[in-house]
Amino acid sequence: MTDPAAVQPPEPLFELPPELAIDTDVARRVIGEFIRGQLRQAGFERTVLGLSGGIDSALVAYLVADAIGPERLLCVLMPYRTSSSASTDDAKEVVRRLGAASELVDISPMVDAFFATDPDASSIRRGNVMARQRMTVLYDRSVTWGGLVVGTSNKTESLIGYTTLFGDAACAFNPIGDLYKSQVRQVAASIGVPDQIIRKAPSADLWPGQTDESEADFSYPVLDRLLYWRVDRRRTDEEVAALGFDPALVARVDRLIATSEFKRQVPPIAKLGPRTAGVDYLYPRRRPGSARR
Repeated sequence: MTDPAAVQPPEPLFELPPELAIDTDVARRVIGEFIRGQLRQAGFERTVLGLSGGIDSALVAYLVADAIGPERLLCVLMPYRTSSSASTDDAKEVVRRLGAASELVDISPMVDAFFATDPDASSIRRGNVMARQRMTVLYDRSVTWGGLVVGTSNKTESLIGYTTLFGDAACAFNPIGDLYKSQVRQVAASIGVPDQIIRKAPSADLWPGQTDESEADFSYPVLDRLLYWRVDRRRTDEEVAALGFDPALVARVDRLIATSEFKRQVPPIAKLGPRTAGVDYLYPRRRPGSARR
């Protein structure tokens, strides 16, 4: 007979701060209707997304396939020559499980050509160009596939500005933009995203060994909790300090939120006329005929 004391409980897939736990069934229903509604309003039936092999894009692929069917989804894999082969393998596994259409586009020649006259460009500059080149590919495929580009950035990344403007932040609509990273993991587990994708350290895969948490020097569970209390619950400096957060971390995160606000805003327009597009002239998203994306 097995000694019960010797039986070890299974290792949890991820750390979930209790205050960030959500009803995943409700979240999936809301997001599913959101996806269908956005397509209906814009007059499209198909979607296209960049599938990196990370948890965010994997979750969005599952959510889209669940909402409108995998036959209406095109997953584009866009590795750079230094990208992890494991990430590409994980992306292919998502495509296999969903049964969605896919395409692999190597962005190495495009990015290398851009920096051919500037070989000493920093990793940040190269990462920005990679992100924007991927979005160029996606919007080109949105024409050939006839679908809207779906966003894959989460709430944590958006709030601290850990996104590339007109790169991974660009999209026609974003199903997971109001989910913190910890909640992305929770919904991903509920919908069947492969365990190896949920477990692995989040990474933009911009260079070998790069991870989000090591590059930015934070822990997602801690950061998510702080953002929740600071942004969602509007707690003061004294109140978040009483919750156990380091005042230096609070000040740093506050700066990140403030200095990245421009990334979350539609570009401002100098108002001159009586009705200004995007300000006081707002029109429902309809597509009577072909339109530029």
